[in-house]
Amino acid sequence: MSPIRWPTAQQFRRFMQLTAVFILGMVIGSIIYNVVYQTSYNTLWIQNKDLQIQLYQAEEDNKTLKKYNKRSTVIKEIKIRVEERDPPLDSLAVKEVVQQLHEELEVLRGRNIFEIDSDGKMARTLLNRKIYAVREKEYTIQIKTMLVSEGVLQVWIEMRPYVRS
Repeated sequence: MSPIRWPTAQQFRRFMQLTAVFILGMVIGSIIYNVVYQTSYNTLWIQNKDLQIQLYQAEEDNKTLKKYNKRSTVIKEIKIRVEERDPPLDSLAVKEVVQQLHEELEVLRGRNIFEIDSDGKMARTLLNRKIYAVREKEYTIQIKTMLVSEGVLQVWIEMRPYVRS
């Protein structure tokens, strides 16, 4: 039987250094991969949410256009525009608030544009300074302008994070 040869301390230290560098490289590589994956997934999720909102609005517009295609004096379409802010708000939160507001303004669809005055005042009163909860944050809106043109109700709003006092 031959005696067992143990590596010297110098060889063992070199092996441990190479192993530590290899494991550290694996950890850093997995972190970088995870960041890239999460960023691309988040972008894809936001685009999907935006497309779902557009699809919903297009389906509603299509139903209204079919229903009121002979009448030219009714609100057939509702467009909501959010004024830009500095610093900009979370785009997903803006889209969700717009979708909720769109659902609330849906009662104005099909109404006569010449009678929108009383409905517009009612909507402004009900929705002004309303608080919307989106993704565990609260936002308040203020209706700036409502304009009806060629069967399209356009609403400009200002959206802010809500701060409880």
